[in-house]
Amino acid sequence: MESELKPNKKKKRRWVFAGMRVTLALMIAFFICQLQLDYIESFFYDLRVRTRPVAKTSGQIVLVSIDTKTQETLKRLPEASDFTMMLRQLEAARPRHVLYADDFMEVMGSYEQLDELATQVKRLDFTMLEDRKLPEKGLEDEFRLLPPLQDVVVKSAPKTMDLQNFAKDGVTRRMIFDLEGQPLAHMAIAKEYNGMTSSETYRGSFRMKRTTQAYINFHPAGFYETYSYIDVQEGRVSPEKFKDKIVIIGRDTRSDTKDYLMTPYSRDVLAMSRFELHANILDSMILNDSPIQTPQWFTILLTCAIAALTVFVVLTLRPGRGLFILALSLIGYAVVAWGLFALDNIWIDFAHPLLAIFICYYFFIPYRLIIENRRSWEYFQRNNLLTQVEELKSNFLRMMSHDLKTPLARIQGMTELALRDTTPLSTAQQEALSAINQSSEELTEFVGSILNLGRIESKDVKLHLKSKDVNALLTEVAQKLQYLAKQKNINLITEFEPLFSVKIDEDLMRQVFYNLIENAIKYSPDNSSILVSTDEVDGRVVVQVADQGMGIPSDEIGNLFTKFYRSRTVLDGAVKGTGLGLYLARYFVDLHQGQISVESEKNKGSTFTVELPMNL
Repeated sequence: MESELKPNKKKKRRWVFAGMRVTLALMIAFFICQLQLDYIESFFYDLRVRTRPVAKTSGQIVLVSIDTKTQETLKRLPEASDFTMMLRQLEAARPRHVLYADDFMEVMGSYEQLDELATQVKRLDFTMLEDRKLPEKGLEDEFRLLPPLQDVVVKSAPKTMDLQNFAKDGVTRRMIFDLEGQPLAHMAIAKEYNGMTSSETYRGSFRMKRTTQAYINFHPAGFYETYSYIDVQEGRVSPEKFKDKIVIIGRDTRSDTKDYLMTPYSRDVLAMSRFELHANILDSMILNDSPIQTPQWFTILLTCAIAALTVFVVLTLRPGRGLFILALSLIGYAVVAWGLFALDNIWIDFAHPLLAIFICYYFFIPYRLIIENRRSWEYFQRNNLLTQVEELKSNFLRMMSHDLKTPLARIQGMTELALRDTTPLSTAQQEALSAINQSSEELTEFVGSILNLGRIESKDVKLHLKSKDVNALLTEVAQKLQYLAKQKNINLITEFEPLFSVKIDEDLMRQVFYNLIENAIKYSPDNSSILVSTDEVDGRVVVQVADQGMGIPSDEIGNLFTKFYRSRTVLDGAVKGTGLGLYLARYFVDLHQGQISVESEKNKGSTFTVELPMNL
């Protein structure tokens, strides 16, 4: 009963420890999810943006760039008269909207030129995009330009930069739909294309202070169709390029850093011009394809699952295999995260699961090392104890075997004298003496096997090689065992091919051949035959002993040459044995760099084969 309870207690203890480890992993994961890792997560977000296929545009936006070509042609920046000429060209093309992404008050010109420009602006759906947010109530005049440009429409279209929130790296990633429910410039224009009136219905939208925001589905710099300002002004661009399009005019002279911003594609200070940013924002709203960030609860569940997996791998698998599985899991997770973002702009958190793997791994590795060191110490102590026990056993067997040899020799000698004595003995006395003699021989053989085993385990067996004719050695062994074969009327046949002498340890190989032939006689039925043959095959001497005995079951052949093993078919039989003969035979053959094998079929006999090299 106690033996049944102990495994149950151990099992319960293992479950308790496993539960404690998983609980600790979940606590670590939950704590990690409370950390603000926006900087790390933004890095992985930007990496996904840069490596995914570039998204398609709406095809509704065309850019007009006040670039270095324009500046070199005019020898200055465009003035009021230049703008009037360029806007006349656009008026003929009939664009849907014209957006100016700079401060119109910086345009130089006389009052008359500015007044003419103001008149031209009225003929277009023209809007100046103001970087500032909407003015407070009662302060609307702050957005009104000075005369004669006071009637130019100015709308709030602020850009965002992660300076104090999120990643805090100065990169622009977000766009703003509205402020306190009032749509800003981009959302008002996008409504004409998608019909969406509420910022909350936009994909990926979230509240940020008094605004509703979302992440911009960025395109690389220079991706949009762009024409030089001077080419438009001088009529070198077909009006069809601007017909019914949103035309955004901006400056790209690469002379003032305030005209540029950093994006997920690049953190260079001149990464993207401001008017290209407005194009990306408008396209993200028109197409409603902003990236969707998975909710916090999903991140917590995912981080907990990964933390639990890490703990399981660290505490149950081998270090090499565990690292491989963790690396494979991390790579698989990264591929899934990238694939979801590339295919459908679904943004799953990467920083928290990654941190969970590292923290759980380095937190539990010392714990595992402590466990492994304790086990190693226990194994070391057990090994020392087993080594001492093995030495005591070997010493005992060696002493016992040596001490038994002398009295056994005396018993055999006295028995043989009594059997050869001319004094008549009764039949019972002769049978008793014969039994004593046979038992002493068996015991002597057992003692010899034990001594050989002791020599093997102490690694005291050394080869004493000399040239020897294997056929002569086999003939000698066969002659010694002829008397045993005659007792069972077994025909011991020898078929030897002529062989050259080979270098062997004569005493050890004599024991091998003696054991094989003796076993064949022991386990063969009366009136059967045993064939002992030799041959030379591919530079090796091949010796075979084939009998017609009971055979060996196929499931036992693998254990036949192990120490103290005896087949279950003879354990209860009359044939005596120690289970050491074949073990010693294999060991002695291995010392000669040879091979010993067996082929057997039940009730049809066995064939033992010994192969020895010719040039040991």
